[in-house]
Amino acid sequence: MKTIIKKPIITEKATGQSESQNRFSFVVVREANKLEIKNAIEKLYGVQVTGVHTMNYGGGKPSVKYTNKGIVEQRSKQWKKAIVTVADGETIDLFSNL
Repeated sequence: MKTIIKKPIITEKATGQSESQNRFSFVVVREANKLEIKNAIEKLYGVQVTGVHTMNYGGGKPSVKYTNKGIVEQRSKQWKKAIVTVADGETIDLFSNL
């Protein structure tokens, strides 16, 4: 079985959303769809998921760097973010594994 959830996103904005709106952000596998993400979160954390929003990042316009070897073009890495909304009264403790 492949792991769908790579890691949680712990930033100031994501922490604010988790405290006020019961939304938690995760980096997920790019091939995963919303149903797979929902099932993985429910199984991993034991909560009821009411909504999943996904966003794809990276891989767009290449950045150009001028080096001693010449001009180098490279694209940023592609990754997918999922924002998961949890039912009222439930929460995910992201800091228990630290």
